[in-house]
Amino acid sequence: MSQPILYLECNSGISGDMTVAALLDLGADRKILLDALASLPLSGYSIKISDTFKSGIRACDFDVILEHDNHDHDMEYLHDHFHTDGVSPAPDHAHHHHDARNLADILQILRAGKLTDGARNLAERIFRILAEAEASVHGKTIEEIHFHEVGAVDSIVDIAAVAVCLDNLAPGRIVVSPLTDGTGQIRCQHGLIPVPVPAVTAICEKNGLRLKLSNVEGELVTPTGAAIAAAIGQGQGLPAQFRILKTGFGAGKRDYAASGLLRAMLLAPESEELHDTILELETNIDDCSGEALSFTMQQLLEAGALDVFYVPIYMKKNRPACLLKVLCEPARQQEMESIIFRNTTTIGIRVQELKRTKLARRIAAVETPWGMADVKCCTHGKERYFYPENDSVSRLAQQSGIGFPEMYGRIQAYARELGELEAKEKGRKEW
Repeated sequence: MSQPILYLECNSGISGDMTVAALLDLGADRKILLDALASLPLSGYSIKISDTFKSGIRACDFDVILEHDNHDHDMEYLHDHFHTDGVSPAPDHAHHHHDARNLADILQILRAGKLTDGARNLAERIFRILAEAEASVHGKTIEEIHFHEVGAVDSIVDIAAVAVCLDNLAPGRIVVSPLTDGTGQIRCQHGLIPVPVPAVTAICEKNGLRLKLSNVEGELVTPTGAAIAAAIGQGQGLPAQFRILKTGFGAGKRDYAASGLLRAMLLAPESEELHDTILELETNIDDCSGEALSFTMQQLLEAGALDVFYVPIYMKKNRPACLLKVLCEPARQQEMESIIFRNTTTIGIRVQELKRTKLARRIAAVETPWGMADVKCCTHGKERYFYPENDSVSRLAQQSGIGFPEMYGRIQAYARELGELEAKEKGRKEW
C-alpha cells in the first residue's frame, strides 16, 4: 500500500511554528519530537504545545518560549507605526536580541542531536536554502552570513521540529500550494523592509516557488516558512481525485486580517499514481577539472536533483570529455542550470522531458538489533522491496564492526521480516 500524500495549504501564509503545529495536529508523535529536541545542545527555551482558536477554528499552537523577550510577536515592533508627533517608537524596540550563528555552527548543533538521518538531512537542507538566500540578499558568501533571527534558538528549534515531524509522518510525497503573502513593510534588525521580505523573494526565485500576494498588510510568509516549502515541495500537483484521510491546523502567532492558519492534509489518491514527468539536463564538457566536476555534482544533489552522473565520452579532435546528465523535477530546472553554468565551463545545456514509472515508496525508521536505520520500503502490486539507506548502513557497520555488505543484508532481512509481520497482523497481502 502506498503512503498518503501530504498537502500543505498556504492560503494564509507559512512559518516554521505554523508548520510544526499543523504536522503535530495531523498526528506526528509528540514524544518523538520532544525527545529529539531535548537531544540538541541548546538551552534558554521551553516548549509549549496547546490548542488555540483562530477565526473560530480549533488549531494546534507550537510555542518556543525563550528566557528573554521575543519581539517577533510584537506587532508594534514589526510594523512601521508612528506616534502622533511623527516620532518612531523608542529605540529599544528597534533591536532584536538574538544569538548570531553561522551555518557551520547550526549544522554542528543539528549533528550533535539524536535525530534520524532523514530528519537531520532535511533540517540541514532547509538551513542551506536560508543561508543561500541571506547571502544573496546581503551580497556575502554563505560562510560570511550570520543568521541573527534565523540562527536564533527559536528558529533552530522550529526547523529541527519540522524535520522530525515530517520524518515521523513519512508521507509518500508532499505537495505545497502557492505561498500567499501580504503587502506593506515591516521592521527588522536592519530597519524597514518591504513585504514579501527580500529573503522570501530570493528563496522563491531560486527554487521556483509559486507566490501570490493578498491585500493583507503584514508578513504572512517568513523566510523559514519559504525555506521549508522549497525543501519539501516536490514540484507535482494534487491527484485529480483523492480521499482526505486526516486534517490538521497549525496556528500562527501574529494577528492579521488573514486567518493565520496553515492547513495540512493527508490524502489518498483514488488511483495509485506511479507515473510522472521529469527533466533530463545534459551537456558535454571537455575543458573542466575533475575537482570542479565533483563540486558541481555535490551542489546539484544538495539542491534537490533526483540523480547526477557523468559518462566518459570522446569529442571532436578526439579529446576525452564528460557527458554530465542531471535528472530533476521541472520546477527545479532554473536552479539546476544556474549551478551547472556557475561551476563548469559549459556554454549550453540540452533539456528534454522524460516520462517516468516509479514504485510507490516511503522511508521508514526501523529499530533494528544494531540500532535505528532508515529503510526505503517500495511496493509494486503485491511485491514488496526493502532497501536500507546508505548513511544508516555505514553508521551501523562502523559502530558494530560488521562489514558493509553483511550489515546491509542484515538490515534488509530484518525490515522484510517486520513488513511481512505487519501485513499478516493487518490481515491483508499488501503492505
